[in-house]
Amino acid sequence: MEQVKNDRRTIFGWSMYDWANSAYSTTIAGAILPAYFADSIVPDGGYEVFGWSLSGESLWGLVVGFGAFFLFLVTPVLGAIADFSASKKRFLVFFAYGGAVFTCVLWFMTTGDVLLTLTLFFLAQLGFVSANVFYDGFLPDITTEDTIDKVSARGFALGYIGGGLQLALALVLILLHETLGITEEEAARWGILMAGLWWAGFSWYAFRFFRETGEAQELPEAYRSMPRWWAYGKVGFDRTWHTARKLLGFRQLLLFLIAYMLYNDGVQTTINMSAVYATDTLKLESETIALAFLVVQFIAFGGALFFGRLAGRIGAKNALLVSLVIWSVIAVLAFFLPEGSALPFFGVAALIGLVLGGVQALSRSLYGSMIPEEASAEFYGFFSVFSKFSAMWGPLIFAGIAAATDSGRPAILSIIVFFILGGILLWRTDIDEARASKDQWSFEGVSAG
Repeated sequence: MEQVKNDRRTIFGWSMYDWANSAYSTTIAGAILPAYFADSIVPDGGYEVFGWSLSGESLWGLVVGFGAFFLFLVTPVLGAIADFSASKKRFLVFFAYGGAVFTCVLWFMTTGDVLLTLTLFFLAQLGFVSANVFYDGFLPDITTEDTIDKVSARGFALGYIGGGLQLALALVLILLHETLGITEEEAARWGILMAGLWWAGFSWYAFRFFRETGEAQELPEAYRSMPRWWAYGKVGFDRTWHTARKLLGFRQLLLFLIAYMLYNDGVQTTINMSAVYATDTLKLESETIALAFLVVQFIAFGGALFFGRLAGRIGAKNALLVSLVIWSVIAVLAFFLPEGSALPFFGVAALIGLVLGGVQALSRSLYGSMIPEEASAEFYGFFSVFSKFSAMWGPLIFAGIAAATDSGRPAILSIIVFFILGGILLWRTDIDEARASKDQWSFEGVSAG
């Protein structure tokens, strides 16, 4: 494993995958698909579910929330299997290409295809999130404690540029749709297809620089008579259960994960719901929304690098606390945004861009500095579990409040609670103790029959 630590080619390839998959973040999870879904896929008057007529805003919140619950169940087991079999790269490749394929299939969705669109989005989201578990799992393997913050920030920074460029191309299609002789809906669909192709194409390039890390372990005697797929699944589940029980004894690491779970809920809800909020509540055009996401991407490039340097001066924990104060301000400003006015929306988007890269990059690297290298994919599986467990509550609460009040404004304001509670717990976390405790982990129970 040592030969890949701080290796420039390996770090470049690792960072380039962020460039590749960020097309999905910006176009599919962020700017174009949610707005296209709320504006064109969902019929006028909403879509009826069990006698309830739900808006695109509420439907999107529900599928994001319940999809996160499913991912909450499966990602740590997949991470444990990847660590045990030394197959992080193979899992990463499988889920990345699978997610890209389902993204491309979304091109076929038109007005009325509500359930099929939500199903395909869920499958693409499954590929995106699962691939990120193994991608993040490489971070402690390829860095040392003095480089992990900078490398994590570099990955996010490249991702913001890559995702921003792809979104810019999609936005050009939407803005020039009449000149190109296509409808605005068709232009949005071509932008969605482009995101899938971008993700797949640049992933292929990035994977050329990846090398598998770790060493595969032999299956315990009790598992060898089972079908191989079942044996690895059982090992993954047993190892996850064993580690989850031990996690209770590592108070500072657990405290950080709970803090992350809370404040990340606010971040992810903002990302996942902002496009439908802008469409249904603020009554903004899809071009305006896509342009705002473009602003976020390019400012986030500098924001990620800025917070990486700030962490070097005041520490990653303090830099994160600064970002959470700004996130709380953003939630309040979003509540007061005037309907139909683009300029204030762009101002809030610029502020989001400033802190988005910092909170994501520093959370990932800070966690990576606390966990044992030999189980990095498994522990990033837990990181994803806490991320997905948190990410399901915000959109569900948003959807519930929006449906009850017939407005997204009180729903968007509720997000501030997650930033405040997460910040308090992060402030109480002893980072040095958490880092020191990673040498106390043992995995002998994993290989026992």
